[in-house]
Amino acid sequence: MSLIKPNALIESMSGKICGHSDMYFFRKNGKVFSGKICNPSTKEPTARQLAQRTKFATARVNAKTALADPEQKAAYLTAFKNQKKYGDFSGYVFAMEYAKLGD
Repeated sequence: MSLIKPNALIESMSGKICGHSDMYFFRKNGKVFSGKICNPSTKEPTARQLAQRTKFATARVNAKTALADPEQKAAYLTAFKNQKKYGDFSGYVFAMEYAKLGD
């Protein structure tokens, strides 16, 4: 198997190409991967899935709010620098806000 360098268009992509597409791209450890969504679910989401979506959306809003507040951002930045698990600051803030919501 050979290594390839993706062209400039794909190199910066993340997520789905468009709302109709079943192809998606993601980056991990500096490499770009692509995939295809096969057999997507046609069922209505369960109450548990809807609750999970709501929790995710709430954590996202809380993270954006925390990053907008200079005091909270500074506190998170200090904590981020003292840990090794997360490589991305915004991902770290989201994870901390998500953890605050509990189960």
